[in-house]
Amino acid sequence: MSWQTTINLQPAFFSEAEKILAEYESLKASTFLYVSGVAGLRLTNEVGQMIILPFQGQQIWDLEFFGRTLTMKSMFAAPNPTTQYLHTYGGFLLHCGATAMGVPTADDSHPLHGELPNAPYQTAQLLVGQDERGAYMGVTGSYQFTVAFSHNYVARPVVKLYTNSSRVPIAMTVKNLKRSPMELMYLAHLNFRPVDNGRLVYSAPCDPKHVRVRSSIPSHLSPPAGYREFLAELETNPAKHNLLAPGLAFDPEAVFFIDYKTDAAGWAYSMQIHPDGSGDFVSHRPAELDHGVRWISRTADQDALGLILPATAEPEGYTAEKAKGNIKVLPPGGEFHFDVEVGALTPVEAREMEAGIEAILAS
Repeated sequence: MSWQTTINLQPAFFSEAEKILAEYESLKASTFLYVSGVAGLRLTNEVGQMIILPFQGQQIWDLEFFGRTLTMKSMFAAPNPTTQYLHTYGGFLLHCGATAMGVPTADDSHPLHGELPNAPYQTAQLLVGQDERGAYMGVTGSYQFTVAFSHNYVARPVVKLYTNSSRVPIAMTVKNLKRSPMELMYLAHLNFRPVDNGRLVYSAPCDPKHVRVRSSIPSHLSPPAGYREFLAELETNPAKHNLLAPGLAFDPEAVFFIDYKTDAAGWAYSMQIHPDGSGDFVSHRPAELDHGVRWISRTADQDALGLILPATAEPEGYTAEKAKGNIKVLPPGGEFHFDVEVGALTPVEAREMEAGIEAILAS
């Protein structure tokens, strides 16, 4: 039997002292404020926890399973109350878009990765329920972005944590509220913490045709000597990045565009397999998010593995992606929806998923 209860979250529920808001079976939801004043909602189960910012982008700020954090290392100990993308960058998941996404060029007027990453959500809800996967707690909400004569849509993400599970389903629906078509761009910025000598395994052929390296350098980056030569080496031999050897110079970053194969159900898979056999993963449907972007940055100040950032376009900004034909269009009242799943795997689960990827590549 499936059922769900919704608890409407209010800013008054959040204070510096962490307080339990709800409990169901082994699941617990508690509210608190970071020292910066940003509201945090902590969901916990037997094997881990995640912290969501219900009113700021509905970001997953932190994700932890089996006693280890899955979230990138950043310069931010806590989120800051700002809409400026680089002024509070360190979360595990940032929704990017939806009117534009990527790095703006001189021909663009949109902010870096659009308005969604730190959007001020007008409503937020805690979900408590049961479905075919078991008992869960989740977070959803709504952000309506309206600009006279141009934009009017509502975004509704959903994220769930199940009992005794290290697999987190994430969904997003964007509905065009206009009576005219809406252009749409979206990217799920998933930022894992890379592990030295971790292996990257994914359901795409690893050759220069299917794993392409971005050669352009965003204006907010200042690469060191030898960086362009490193990108050129990856361009001819992309398999070099599949082992995260400590000496690889992902400084400031490397970006790949990946064409995925799927299983019979339409799912594509990406993994980081740790030296101890455990793993991290992302599963997505290319029929919904048809561009695979990988982002790796390993510096003294931040350590991040965008194992795969499922997207509707490459992250080169609105003008460049418009020229490529990568802008999606929603009809009046139309909706865009996707589902992805992320999380951590035990060594046994990691071996099973890797075998499934090998079967996809062999098909």
